[in-house]
Amino acid sequence: MLAVDVAGYSRLMGTDEEGTLAQLKACRRALVDPKMTEHRGRIVKTTGDGILVEFASAVDAARCAIDLQRDMVEQNATVPPAQRIEFRIGIHVGDIIVDDNDIFGDGVNIAARLEGLAEPGGVCISDDAQRQIRGKVDTAFEDMGPQSLKNIAEPMRAWRLRVNASGSVAAAIEPPIESTQALALPDKPSIAVLPFENMSGDPEQEYFADGMVEEIITALSRFKWLFVIARNSSFTFKGKAVDVKEVGRRLGVRYVLEGSVRKASGRVRITGQLIDAVTGAHIWADRFERDLTDVFALQDEITTAVVSAIEPRLLQTEIVKATRRRPENLTAYDFYLRAMPQFYLSTREGLAEALRLFHRALELDPGFAWAASLAGVCHMLNVVLGYANDPQFDRKEAVRLAHLALSIDDDDPETLARASVTSAFMVGDSEGEIEMADRAVALNPNSFNTWNCRGQVYRIAGLPEEAIRSFERATRVSPVDPRLHMTLTGIGMASIELGRFDEAIVAGKKALRQNSTYPATCRCLASAFAHLGRDAEAHDAAARVLEIDPAFKISAWIARGGQSNAKLLIEGLRKAGLPE
Repeated sequence: MLAVDVAGYSRLMGTDEEGTLAQLKACRRALVDPKMTEHRGRIVKTTGDGILVEFASAVDAARCAIDLQRDMVEQNATVPPAQRIEFRIGIHVGDIIVDDNDIFGDGVNIAARLEGLAEPGGVCISDDAQRQIRGKVDTAFEDMGPQSLKNIAEPMRAWRLRVNASGSVAAAIEPPIESTQALALPDKPSIAVLPFENMSGDPEQEYFADGMVEEIITALSRFKWLFVIARNSSFTFKGKAVDVKEVGRRLGVRYVLEGSVRKASGRVRITGQLIDAVTGAHIWADRFERDLTDVFALQDEITTAVVSAIEPRLLQTEIVKATRRRPENLTAYDFYLRAMPQFYLSTREGLAEALRLFHRALELDPGFAWAASLAGVCHMLNVVLGYANDPQFDRKEAVRLAHLALSIDDDDPETLARASVTSAFMVGDSEGEIEMADRAVALNPNSFNTWNCRGQVYRIAGLPEEAIRSFERATRVSPVDPRLHMTLTGIGMASIELGRFDEAIVAGKKALRQNSTYPATCRCLASAFAHLGRDAEAHDAAARVLEIDPAFKISAWIARGGQSNAKLLIEGLRKAGLPE
C-alpha cells in the first residue's frame, strides 16, 4: 500500500485556496496519475489532499514513489518555496480487507501513519516493505528505528528512502582515493562491516547478503563500547576490490569485517573474517553453513553467530593492546580494559586488582558508567563469594556504585544488566530487578552479559525455568566467553531448584573445567551429588569448597544475600556435610 498526501496542505489552502486546488489538480493530471499507471498501481481512493494506491509489488510501489518525488523536485524548481506542492509518501506491505472498490485494515492504516512520518518530498517505508525491496531498488535506506504509530499496538521499525535535493536517489558520494585524508581513529574500538561478496552468481543471494550485513551492522551498533560505521558508508565499497588498510584509512576504523556468501544444493555457506586494518593482521575467521529455508530466520541466525564470535574477540584484542601501553599513556578506557582479565578470574586477588583499576578509570573519567557498574559488581562478588573483610562496607559500596552508574546512563544495556544483578544479590527487590534485566536484553539481545545477568536475576527471584532459558541464551550468544563458568554454574543452581540434579552436575563439571577455583561451582556440585546420594563425590566437592573458603558456613553464606529461594541448594549443602 502507498499513501501520499500534500505537506502543509492547510497552510497552502489558507494562503490561496483556488490556486492550490488548481495546482494540485494539474499535478494529478500531468504527473501523479500517470506515474501510478506506469508502475501498475491502482488508485483506490482520494481524500482531499491524500491518495491511497494499491500495488501488487512493493518494488513497484517504491519505484513509483522515487520517480514521483524526483519529478516533483524538477517541477518545483521554478516555483517559490511558499507555493510548492510537496508530497509525503508512506509504503507498507500487509493484509487488507477489500469491500467493493475500497480497502481497509492495518495495512492501510500503517501506510497512512508512515506517510505522516515522512519529510516533505520524502518516502517512509515499513520494515516489511524494506525487506522486500532492498537490493531491488536503486536507493539508500536510512534506519529510523522503532516508531510508535497511532492506533497500532506494537512499535514498528521504519526506514527512510534517501532522495536528494536534485531529485536523484541519494547515494554516498565517493571521493577519489588520492583526494581523501586518513581519518583519526576514535577513542573506542571502531569497525566497518563491508558488503559480503556474492560467490554464487544468484542475484537473490545478493539481497540476502546485503540484508544480513545490514543486520550485523545494527546488532554491533547496540554495543555502546564500539564505534560502528553506518551502512551507507560501508556500502560505497560494494562490488569493488578493496585494500582493507585503505578502507580503514578512509573510514577511520581499526577493524574491518568482510565475507562472502555462496549458495549450493539448497544450502548457503557464509565465510567471514575480522582484520586489523592498521596492521593487516587476521583476528578471527570462521565459516557458517546452513539450510536455505526461511531466509529472514537464516539472516538472524547468522547475524547472531557472527556478532557473538567477533564481539568478545574484539574485546580480547583491545585488552591485549591496553596491557602493552606504557602506564603514563593510559586513559580511563585503558584502565577499564586492564581490569577486565582480573575481573574474569573471580578470585579474591583478581577482584581486588580489578577494583583498583576500575576506580582509577573513574578518577580519570567520573562519567564512565561501565567502570562504576563493574566496580559495584566487584564489591557485590566480594560479599557473595565470601572475600569481604567488611561485608557491610562492600554491600553499601556495591549499591552506591550501581546507583551511580544508572545516574550516569540508565539507558545502556550493560549498565542496566550489571545494576540489576548487583541489586538482586544486595537488595532483593525482585520486581524492579526483573524490569531492569528485561530492559537490558531488549536493548541488546546479542550481549552475553545482559542474558547472563538476567539469568541470575530470575534465579534469585525464584524463577529457575526462566533463569535457565536466559543462561542458555547467554551461552548461545558467546560460547567461548571468559565468564562462562558463572553462567554454567547458574544453570546448575537453577537445575537443582527444579530437582534436575543430573543436569546440575553436567553443568557444574563444565563450569569446573572453565574455572577450577570458582567457589559457587563447587557448592553447586556438592549439593547436587548429595541429593543423588553420591556421598563420596559430595564430600570431595564440599572439601574443595572449604579449601577455597576455609571459613565457609552455610548460615553466613545465606546471610550474604540472594539465597532465599535456593532451598534445595541449601538442603544439599547440609547433606554434603558443610558446616552450619
